Amino acid sequence: MDEALKKKLTERILQEAVEKRLSCPQALALASELGCDPRHLGGLCDELKVKLYGCQLGCF
Repeated sequence: MDEALKKKLTERILQEAVEKRLSCPQALALASELGCDPRHLGGLCDELKVKLYGCQLGCF
């Protein structure tokens, strides 16, 4: 992932994550909106200590 996309994702994740939590549907919508692989967004959430919840597959 290039640095410009990583910076944009970081800003949006921190903006959207209330109390360091982001729902799975929000994360998927954000990845789609910014054109990135959801796995990259998930990895960045891990780095930022943002917890994903409400997984549509029941994983989180």
